[in-house]
Amino acid sequence: MNELSVLRDLAIIIGLAIPIVALAHRIRVPPLVGFLLVGVVIGPHAMALIPEPEEVSALSEIGVVLLLFAIGLELSLSDVLRRGRAVLMTGGVQMAGMLGLAVLLGAIVGAPLGRTLFYGALAAMSSTAVVTKSYADRGELDTPHGREVVSILVFQDLCIVPLMLLLPLLAREAGTTGISVWTRMLASLAVMIALVIGGRLAVRWVLDRVVALRDRELFTLCVGFFGIATALVTAAAGFSLAIGAFLAGLIISESEYGQQALSDVLPFRALFSGVFFTSIGMLLDLPLVLGQPLVLAGATLALIVVKSLVTTGAVLVRGRGLEISLMSGLSLAQVGEFSYVLAAAGLPLGLFAGNDYQGFLSVAALSMMATPFLIKSASPISESIGARLRGSVWKDHAADPAAGGATKTAELTEHAVVVGYGVAGRYLARMLQAAGIACVVVDQNADLVRRARTDGLPAVYGDGTRHAMLERVACTRARIIVFAISSPIEERRGVAIAREVAPAAQIVVRTRYVRAIDELMRLGANHVVVEEFEASLELFARALESYAIPATRIAHELEAVRNEHYGLLRGTAAPDLTLDALKHLGIHDAVELVEVEEGAAAVGENARTLNLRQQAGAIQVAVVRDGQPIYLRDQTFRYRPGDTAVLVGDRAALDRASALFRRT
Repeated sequence: MNELSVLRDLAIIIGLAIPIVALAHRIRVPPLVGFLLVGVVIGPHAMALIPEPEEVSALSEIGVVLLLFAIGLELSLSDVLRRGRAVLMTGGVQMAGMLGLAVLLGAIVGAPLGRTLFYGALAAMSSTAVVTKSYADRGELDTPHGREVVSILVFQDLCIVPLMLLLPLLAREAGTTGISVWTRMLASLAVMIALVIGGRLAVRWVLDRVVALRDRELFTLCVGFFGIATALVTAAAGFSLAIGAFLAGLIISESEYGQQALSDVLPFRALFSGVFFTSIGMLLDLPLVLGQPLVLAGATLALIVVKSLVTTGAVLVRGRGLEISLMSGLSLAQVGEFSYVLAAAGLPLGLFAGNDYQGFLSVAALSMMATPFLIKSASPISESIGARLRGSVWKDHAADPAAGGATKTAELTEHAVVVGYGVAGRYLARMLQAAGIACVVVDQNADLVRRARTDGLPAVYGDGTRHAMLERVACTRARIIVFAISSPIEERRGVAIAREVAPAAQIVVRTRYVRAIDELMRLGANHVVVEEFEASLELFARALESYAIPATRIAHELEAVRNEHYGLLRGTAAPDLTLDALKHLGIHDAVELVEVEEGAAAVGENARTLNLRQQAGAIQVAVVRDGQPIYLRDQTFRYRPGDTAVLVGDRAALDRASALFRRT
């Protein structure tokens, strides 16, 4: 009957979650908020549909294990090492700041040091699941503030293991000597190190052989076994199952099979993480919240304000602008899922005083519910504060360590402005430089600004979607402004302001999202380049080349698709190209453009001396040299490497003629 009871509880949770989560999607609120609300409604303190939260404790335990296993899979230790400076500096300052404040407050009220450090650790952790999901939905993971937020979250996630190791030392359990605590901690640390080192070797060795069998089900079984086995070993060593699952995810993520393992786990994570967050909502003591709403609201507000300020300061210390720092701080102002794991481990150790555990659960749940709204309002709040402080030392470019070498732009005219020096912006700027076109780079990442200057490009630190920054790089005199950034919100704002600042400039936007095309065009963009569509067009061009369609015709078709804003690829237009019509005209295989290569038989000859018509059966129509067509026959003319011969003939004749112009 107990099994039926668990199934009944699961059916209640999922059945009620479906309409609430659907409503959350409709009003653009993360599903996590819906799960928390479901837990509050069905919990023992409200409708009591599930009167005892312990009835779903097993499910919630599985949920948090799977959730943290997936988080471990999404992390990469090698990526952390590559971004070590950002992760260690920003994350370390944020964690140290929260712990330092906790110690200071504890000293004021006379609380034990171990307890204040424990409370500080609970407050310092933020929700990786909530924040990354919200940022992914908004397309802001690859923005400057998104990268800072991810760096801090990575550091916090990695801190969970040493924090769990330190809990017994903070607790100093009754009857436990300091020596025994240290012995236990060192033994646990040894288990962790053995798991990581041995696990990396074992996982790679086993998965190499499993993959060779080409059995997808066997691969999934092995991944699941590694996760469960690691969780059980860490539990036997005195840690929670969740920490073991997190370690297992980290170990597997370092192998080349990490992405496939993550794709296998993700469908299950959605279900069980929902169960976990629902169980958290069930733990929320509704009478306590309603009995002292001002106290809990004040505590939640104090947490949000303090954590936002500490995180903002941490990002400022790394050299980012005030607005980016504020957006990062507001986004990380909640309590995270790892805090629940820490709290569950600290409760039996006596680290909570009185009813603090219930207070923690209430504040944590309220802060998580507030997170989507904080992330949504982070940009306008930071913009408003930044605008008020625009003339002070908090200007975007003032915080930049590379700003001292800012390029003078007073003499620039008819130049290109490239906003964003990521992969796309970097390649574009290099090609413009090679073509002799003056350009200036704007980026909010100080490292990328330094890299642009190292590449010999004029670069300015700042937000290229701001009015003052665009004026600073002389956008009013620019020929073209290119936005190569990765944030839909910043793209739209940048285009609107750029059109206002430079009415005559050409504005080109690189975007990842099809839905952004119409809005960007309405705001003033002349051209919108969609990454996936451009890749499809390139494949389309290669396909047409295989049918020997002339290059000019291919270029015409590609330009037509772009001019109607990718209507063909979006399913709103019909293709204009008809291969049958070209075949009917008899010119399908008639024309060939062949470049003269160094060492070819044609070098130093002309069509007559080469005896092109008799030898190959093809006719030369023209020769293009230095961009200029030559039609008239001249006895003194000789082919040079780099010339392009325009030939007419059937397919076999063109193939024979082409061989004369290519290197032997």
